[in-house]
Amino acid sequence: MAPLPSLSRAISPWQQSRGSKLSLFGSALRWVVPFTPIFDVSVDQIVETAQLPKGDMWSVHKFGGTCMGTSERIQSVADIILKDSSERKLIIVSAMSKVTDMMYNLVYKAQARDDSYMLALDEVFEKHMATAKDLLDGEDLARFLSQLHTDISNLKAMLRAIYIAGHATESFSDFVVGHGELWSAQMLSYAIKKSGRPCSWMDTREVLIVNPTSSNQVDPDYIESEKRLEKWFAREPADTIIATGFIASTPNNVPTTLKRDGSDFSAAILGALVRAGQVTIWTDVDGVFSADLEKAVILRTLSYQEAWEMSYFGANVLHPRTIIPVMKYNIPIVIRNVFNLSAPGTMICQQPNNENGEKRGLESVVKAFATIDSLALVNVEGTGMAGVPGTASAIFSTVKDVGANVIMISQQASSEHSICFAVPEKEVGAVSDALHARFRQALEAGRLSQVEVIHNCSILAAVGQRMASTPGVSATLFDALAKANINVRAISQGCSEYNITVVLKQEDCVRALKAAHSRFYLSKTTLAMGIIGPGLIGSALLNQLRDQAAALKEEFNIDLRVMGITGSRTMVLNDTGIDLTKWKELLKEEGEQADLDRFAQHLHGNHFFPNRVIVDCTADTSVANRYYDWLRKGIHVVTPNKKANSGHLIWTLQRQSYTHYFYEATVGAGLPIISTLRGLLETGDKILRIEGIFSGTLSYIFNNFEGTRSFSDVVAEAKVAGYTEPDPRDDLSGTDVARKVIILARESGLKLELSDIPVRSLVPEPLNACSSAEEFMQKLPSFDEELAKERKDAEASGDVLRYVGVVDVVNEKGQVELRRYKKDHPFAQLSGSDNIIAFTTARYKDQPLIVRGPGAGAEVTAGGVFSDILRLASYLGAPS
Repeated sequence: MAPLPSLSRAISPWQQSRGSKLSLFGSALRWVVPFTPIFDVSVDQIVETAQLPKGDMWSVHKFGGTCMGTSERIQSVADIILKDSSERKLIIVSAMSKVTDMMYNLVYKAQARDDSYMLALDEVFEKHMATAKDLLDGEDLARFLSQLHTDISNLKAMLRAIYIAGHATESFSDFVVGHGELWSAQMLSYAIKKSGRPCSWMDTREVLIVNPTSSNQVDPDYIESEKRLEKWFAREPADTIIATGFIASTPNNVPTTLKRDGSDFSAAILGALVRAGQVTIWTDVDGVFSADLEKAVILRTLSYQEAWEMSYFGANVLHPRTIIPVMKYNIPIVIRNVFNLSAPGTMICQQPNNENGEKRGLESVVKAFATIDSLALVNVEGTGMAGVPGTASAIFSTVKDVGANVIMISQQASSEHSICFAVPEKEVGAVSDALHARFRQALEAGRLSQVEVIHNCSILAAVGQRMASTPGVSATLFDALAKANINVRAISQGCSEYNITVVLKQEDCVRALKAAHSRFYLSKTTLAMGIIGPGLIGSALLNQLRDQAAALKEEFNIDLRVMGITGSRTMVLNDTGIDLTKWKELLKEEGEQADLDRFAQHLHGNHFFPNRVIVDCTADTSVANRYYDWLRKGIHVVTPNKKANSGHLIWTLQRQSYTHYFYEATVGAGLPIISTLRGLLETGDKILRIEGIFSGTLSYIFNNFEGTRSFSDVVAEAKVAGYTEPDPRDDLSGTDVARKVIILARESGLKLELSDIPVRSLVPEPLNACSSAEEFMQKLPSFDEELAKERKDAEASGDVLRYVGVVDVVNEKGQVELRRYKKDHPFAQLSGSDNIIAFTTARYKDQPLIVRGPGAGAEVTAGGVFSDILRLASYLGAPS
C-alpha cells in the first residue's frame, strides 16, 4: 500500500485554523476535533462593530440547484436579487444542478477503491471552471479559480485517504459534499459584485449549529446559531449576503449537513434568526399544485398546517421541518418559479381570512390531495383484544422495535377489536414476523384471530384546514370514490380534520386521485368513453361530441374522451382520446379487427381516468348481453339499445352500486320519457296507465295512411325517407314497441317479460317467411285490403288509426295494438314522425300528462344519448 499522503491540505483553512486534524485508525477515517468554538474567543469577549438588525427589512431567498444550474441561470438569479427592493437580503443557494450527486459519487467511488474517482473529480472541476469563465472575468474570476484549485487539491488528498481506508465517516462525506454549495455561493456573490452591489458570502458552517438526532435528521441549536450569526455579521456587515444552503456544523465544529431538503431548511432557519419579512423558495414550478395530476391547479395560499399535512403525505411542497422555524415568527414562505417571474406563486402562512378568491364551497375547503404508494396494510384483530388495556401499545411497541415507519393508523372504535395500520411495503415482512412472534400465544389461544397483511396499497389524503368546520366533506369524498367504483380498505381522520386519509388498492390510486380531485371542482370531470356502433346514431353522436367538446370543457368542466370506437368489423383504440375531427379516417386507416372483450378491457384497464363508460349505439342483442358484466366491473353504460331492458333485469345491479345504466333514448329517442316517469314516482305519484305512440316509424306511417293511399305505398314512402329499418318488418312487427312497453312497465314496478305482452303485428303472416326486405316489399301490396277496411271503418266513425303501446299498471299488464281514436284526441293530432306519451296518474287522472315530440331520426336519438352522458357526468360530480 502506498504511504498515506499528508492530509493537512485536505482540511480547509477554516478547519486548520481551529486545530482540527484527520486520523487513520485501521480502516476508518475519523475527525479528531478539539472542543473549541469556531472562533478563537468567546462571543462575550467580542466587541461588535455592527449589530445584526432583525425584522421584516430582511427578505430571504433560496435558490435550488436547478436555479443555479448554468452560468446563464446564475446570472438570472443575480438579476432577481438586484431587482429586489428590500432593505436587506439574505440569499441561500444550493449546489449547481447534479453537483451534490456528483460529490456523493466521488465518496462512493473512493471508498469502493474505484480509481475513476479521479476522473469524476476532474469533471466536477471542469464544470465549475467553465461556469465561472462564462460568468466572471478579471480579478473576481482569478480569485474564484484560485480558491477552486485549492479546494480541488484538498479534495484529492482527502479522497485519496478515503480510497486507502476503504471507508468514509459521515462527517468526511458531509465535508466533501458541502463544497458544491461553497462554490455556487462564491460564484453568485462575485456575479452580484460585478454589477456594483456590495455583497458578502457566508459559509454557514460558521453559523448554523445543529445536533444530529438520527442518520436522517438534525435539530438546529437556535440560541448558539443566533450568537454565531451576530458574530459573523459583526465582521461582515453587508446588506446583501449570499449563504450556503444544506451545510452546517455540529456543536464540536464537525461539518455536517441538514439532510433531505437541507437548503430549504437552511433558508427557514436563517429567516427565523433574522426575523425576516418573507422567505421565498425559488424552484422550477409556478407554485404548489393541488395534486400530482396534469390538470391540477396552482394554489394561491396554504396554511402552515395544510402544507405540513401535504408534505407528510408525499406532496412536493416542503419538508415538514422546513415550516417549523418560520411558524414561530409567523414568517410567510412563498414558492415561486425562477423561470416564470409573472407567476405569483403559492404563499404558505397563517390561515388567511379569505383565500383563493371568494369561493366558500367545498372546493375552497379541500385544498389539495396527496398520495403515497408502495404500502402494505397490517390488520390485527380478535375478540380477545376487546377491553384489554394496552393492546395498541403492545402492537406499536413491537413495530417500533423492528424500526418500521407507521404511516397511518385506523382503529375500530375504542374497543380495540381491530387495529390496522399502513407501513412501507419493504418493511411489512419484518413487521408481520415480529407481530406473529409477539402474539404467538394469543393467536394459538384464539384471543387474536389473525395478523393479516394486505399488499400493494396506497394512501390518498385530502387536506384542508377548513374541513373541520364544514359539513359534508367526508361524504363528498367517499361518494366520489364510490362513483368511480373504488373500494376503500381503511379510513383515518383526526379530530383536527386537517386531513382525511384512505387506504386503497395501489392500482386504483390514480383513478381515485382523479375522481376526488374532480369531485371538489379542482379539475374537470373526465369520462373515458368507448363508442360501439358508428352507424347512423353512433356517427351523429360522435359528431355532436366533436362539436361540443370545447364548450363542455370551458363552461361546464366536463372532459369527454373517446378512448375507442368499434364497429362490427374494425375498431380503433387510443390511450388518451381519439381526435374526433378525423375519427372516420382513423377507423378506416388505423382500424384493427373488432374485439369487444379487448375493447372493454382497454377502458377497464385504463387507471388514469376514474370514470369509464361504454355507449352502445347498436340494436344488437349480443352487445346488450354484455352490459351486466361491464356494470359489474364498474363501467357505466349508456345506450338507446332496447334489447337489454327487455331481457334480464340488469338495472338491479346498478341500483345496488354506484355504477350507472342510462337508457333514456330506448323509449322516446330524445324525449324525456324515462326521466319524466321517474320524476313522478320519486315525488310520490302513483302511475295508473301509460299509453303512447312509441314508434316514430309507425307514427309517420299512420299519420300518412289516409284517404285513398294504400298501406304498402305509405310503408314504401317511409322506407325511402329513411324512417324504417332496412327491413320494414322490424318496425311493422311491433316488437320494438313491445320492448318500450316492457321498459316502462318495469320502471313502474311491474314484473313483466316480453312474452307477457300481446302484440298486434302489422306483418301479414305469410310474409314472415320472405327471405329479403325486397321480396317483402314486393308482396306487401297484396295484403293492403285488410288495413284499408280498418281505416275505412274508423273514418266512418270519425276516428283515426294509431299504433300504440299500453302499460296498464292497475291491472298489471301491457299490450301493443292498433287502436281507434277520435279526431280531437291528442294522439290524432300528430304529424310527421312525432311520438306522444300520456301518463295517467293519481295526480294527472282527469287530464293525463302529455310528452310529445320527434321520436325518430339519428340526430334526435343521438341527442338523447348525449343527454344521458351529460347526466352521468353530473352524477359523477360535474356541476349541473
